[in-house]
Amino acid sequence: MNDLHAAAKRCLDAADPAEKVRLSFETWQRLVAGELAPDEASPPAEPMGPPGRPERPRLISPRELAQRGLGTPQGRAALVHAIAHIEFNAINLAWDAVYRFRGKPAEFYRDWASCANDEARHYTMLSTRLAELGYAYGDFDAHNGLWDMAEKTAHHDTARMALVPRVLEARGLDVTPGMIGRLTRHGDERTVAILEVILREEVAHVAAGTRWFHFCCERDGIEPRATFVALLDEYMHGSLRGPFNHPARREAGFSEQELEWLETLG
Repeated sequence: MNDLHAAAKRCLDAADPAEKVRLSFETWQRLVAGELAPDEASPPAEPMGPPGRPERPRLISPRELAQRGLGTPQGRAALVHAIAHIEFNAINLAWDAVYRFRGKPAEFYRDWASCANDEARHYTMLSTRLAELGYAYGDFDAHNGLWDMAEKTAHHDTARMALVPRVLEARGLDVTPGMIGRLTRHGDERTVAILEVILREEVAHVAAGTRWFHFCCERDGIEPRATFVALLDEYMHGSLRGPFNHPARREAGFSEQELEWLETLG
């Protein structure tokens, strides 16, 4: 199989986390080796549905999730689990972009396949840390917010690039420094080291979203900042709150005008 779209679909459909990670690593390596490329004869993308995932964790509303402090081992494990769930979803999000959006430049597919490879590595680090804490992925409940937004934007590449990497994934840039600080105070240096790697590498993922959002805007002859504002209002009713990590967002391609506007949201 040399079709990158079909290979991305295999990664997307894999339900077992270990298999999804294995396929993600393999697909990225084959792409880098020149063994995979988008095939114009590839069947059109199927309608959006749930990705391959295990029976657990149980998916519930964010409001129903138990709030646990970081002062206990279970609380710290719950935090690691929540981030592992985000990274697991991020693998699917990156491969869905490769699978779903056709006719893009080769760099588009390389960017998102690279992100999928990174997210698979992040998930592996976090699942290993969970095991060290005596837990496994699926032992805590989780929510499905990232994939819900992916489904809403399946028909609209501009909205997907604006809202998944530049809004939902960018929240990680905002909140991770605070998590690192709290975990440091509780002496969890092992988890802190993992989060520092993830924070550093997620800047590049948000930057990829910025790059391809601007590509879509230029293609369609629309102004990026006004379009970003309009999409955030249409899909999220402007419901985005700070604090915002200005240095990381700036590095990820946010303009000063966008950062100033974000601060007006409260």
